[in-house]
Amino acid sequence: MIMNIIIAGVAVLVVFLLLMGISSLMQSGSDKAERRVRERLRAMAVTGVEEKAIDLVLRENSMSDVPWFNRLLENMRWAASLEKLIYQAEAKGSAGVYLLACAVLGVIGAYAGSFSGRLWVIALTGGMLGYIPIWRLRGKQRKRMDKFQQQLPEALDLMARALKAGHTFGGGMRMVADEFDKPIGPEFGKTLDEINYGMDVDRALANLQERVECPDLKFFVVSINIQRETGGNLAEIIAKISTLVRDRFALFGKIRVLSAEGRVSAYILIGLPFLLGVILYLVNPDYIGLLWTRELGLSMVYSAGFSMVIGWIVIRKIIKIKV
Repeated sequence: MIMNIIIAGVAVLVVFLLLMGISSLMQSGSDKAERRVRERLRAMAVTGVEEKAIDLVLRENSMSDVPWFNRLLENMRWAASLEKLIYQAEAKGSAGVYLLACAVLGVIGAYAGSFSGRLWVIALTGGMLGYIPIWRLRGKQRKRMDKFQQQLPEALDLMARALKAGHTFGGGMRMVADEFDKPIGPEFGKTLDEINYGMDVDRALANLQERVECPDLKFFVVSINIQRETGGNLAEIIAKISTLVRDRFALFGKIRVLSAEGRVSAYILIGLPFLLGVILYLVNPDYIGLLWTRELGLSMVYSAGFSMVIGWIVIRKIIKIKV
């Protein structure tokens, strides 16, 4: 009884903080954004601006509109990783909102699991529900980064053709920013804006590589940096990088086809025990009910679940081949 009261009190507190964060987020309007832009422009207009002050032209996102909560999150390294995940997933909201959502769902799951009277059930249900927002963010991030990787060869081909036609490097990036949809168009446009504001090309490309989770982009960034130091035909270099990225993408597709059997086997081996359990429960409930009514049956269920998790990890290690 006391445990339920404590959990309910924590849930009420978390819900209150969540509503407060949402209300603060809705109250922040365009006037706040305009005021920040004016402050940055005034800072850039001051003579003797240091090199680090160029970062004022970048967009600064607060992790929470609640001041004390924002200061708390700024001191946590994993909160910055969550903010980067939100940006890469192109999701709305800040890190504080998602953390509060995770806390609310975790408390709800723990409260639902408390009725079983087992500590591991409380931890499992709370952890699974609390991870749902992060799981959705990772899914959106993976989908967006995969699209970026698919667009990259075509964007590099366009840049190479633009350079051969006599355009500058910035002109080629502007063509990519104007001609391509999200996510590669806006990302290249943001990099070009940083260069136009006065940031070094090396630093702007490093920021692009940090914003985007794409291994193939490293070839482009490193090649541009080397070419700026040693010289060479930039159009030919970018064209070769485009061919290399396209070949790697094709090879990755072949590997996925060859490893499809392992993935299907993993899905079947994981889903088969649950399917058979449901069928046996419908056919003979008393027979399958021994698994959760006796200590030996519970031990068998725990051992089977642990073995399934280990097997899933091993199969993923086997079929996950780095290209």
